[in-house]
Amino acid sequence: MATDIPEHPPVRKVSDPAQLRALAHPLRFTLMELLLLDGPATATELGAKLGESPANCSWHLRQLAKFGYVAEAPPGPGRRRPWQVVVHGHTTDHEAEADPEYASAHDALAVVALRHEFARLDEWYMARRAAPREWRGAAGVTQSLMWLTADELAGLQAEIQTLVQRHRDRVTDPARRPSGAEPVRFVAWGIPARAEYLETAEDPTE
Repeated sequence: MATDIPEHPPVRKVSDPAQLRALAHPLRFTLMELLLLDGPATATELGAKLGESPANCSWHLRQLAKFGYVAEAPPGPGRRRPWQVVVHGHTTDHEAEADPEYASAHDALAVVALRHEFARLDEWYMARRAAPREWRGAAGVTQSLMWLTADELAGLQAEIQTLVQRHRDRVTDPARRPSGAEPVRFVAWGIPARAEYLETAEDPTE
């Protein structure tokens, strides 16, 4: 008997620092997110949502297209020329981080991504009292302090990734989204709680 195995959206392993730098821009990062959340849209439509000019959005979309993150979607009515996402996720190349140029581009993108998420978290806390009760109850922030080995931390991160990836197929296939499903942000990280380890940490470029 055939099994209905969901097809996950495409994920790219990025080894070129230029590809990372192309996404390490606040507006481009937001444009990508809007295209993921709302589907294909024109530069004019995106600009209206973000308070940006169509020309500025169009230029940044072309930069994303240059590195394969977005592409022109099938044309709409009249002269409508929408854009769509090509790459729905990416992983970085840990081996490439020995290259200072790649490491710098990687860190720049990480900063843009974290600032974006912190801003969205601020927006949620400012507006959450107006949200439906079930969503107020479901949302939250988990903070923990644990004593772990490096291997245990890596294992915990892998478990979280497995849980998060469980519903990735819903990104590109609306038919798989159950009634009442909404786009949800899930951000988690595990880092050493003390800074002293930096004094003896190995140089990642060595």
